[in-house]
Amino acid sequence: MKIIDDITNFIFVEDIPEEADIIFIPGGSHPELGEYAAALWKQGFAKLIMPSGGVSVKSGKFGGVKSKFEIYNKNYLTDCEFLSDVLLKNGVSESSIIREEKSGYTKENAMFSRKIADENNLNIGKAIICCKSFHARRTLICYQLAFPDSRFYIHPIPYYQDNTLISKENWYKTDIGIKRVLGELQRCGTQFNDEIMELKDYL
Repeated sequence: MKIIDDITNFIFVEDIPEEADIIFIPGGSHPELGEYAAALWKQGFAKLIMPSGGVSVKSGKFGGVKSKFEIYNKNYLTDCEFLSDVLLKNGVSESSIIREEKSGYTKENAMFSRKIADENNLNIGKAIICCKSFHARRTLICYQLAFPDSRFYIHPIPYYQDNTLISKENWYKTDIGIKRVLGELQRCGTQFNDEIMELKDYL
């Protein structure tokens, strides 16, 4: 059905890897995010990585490691602390990691990352974003608004919930996938009203 194709193409963004100035990781408690970012770093796609995230706005604490507990087993206090440890354990040098650890949700990940970038005098022409597959469009919007002059390349990781893969090929075949993807579609339509209203005066 065309409606499924349209939603799929909107939500599941993915780009061909290109060399960039930095890799952003917009929070999360899945080690695969950091592992993939580390792999891109080791392949020379970017010299810097900025993991982002403080504690959950819902629980007031780090959400807990979601997989590979035997490897990533410290008492992490923030998303950023966890993701930084993943990066270090996967060979990224300490000097290549720039931390943002105060944000509590995706829009803050982007806005606070911009603040850290400015404080470090970073000129970001191109950037890679490592995120969960179904989270790609909303993440891209957030970072585009925070870095309007930058070009972004989305590199998502496969995402499993309750051992169910949620991907562009199958999200519409399970209740979990439908709820996740339509939830993202709804958030994309409600979380950026003020920003888009402001843009209309410049377009």
